Amino acid sequence: MNSQDRDNDMAAMRPIFYTVTEAARLLRVNRATLYRAIREDAFPAVRVRSRYVIPAVAVERLAADATELGGCVDVAAIAAGRRVAREVARVTGGQR
Repeated sequence: MNSQDRDNDMAAMRPIFYTVTEAARLLRVNRATLYRAIREDAFPAVRVRSRYVIPAVAVERLAADATELGGCVDVAAIAAGRRVAREVARVTGGQR
């Protein structure tokens, strides 16, 4: 098996979404803290009926940003930027 096949197999095994419990464990935070952040629109999540799931890419992006910046990544600031972008898109009708 060559390295590209191994990389493809690893990518296929990675989840697309994490449960809140899994994401909290990965981020080393309390599950209640993560639920609170989700409810306050301060952390990305997808709601499926009464359950939330966390996009794996969001967790990976946080880690990559922290590594790239070499410092603290403020998830609340990222969320605030997303809220502003959504509001601008709503007001302008999605036009730029």
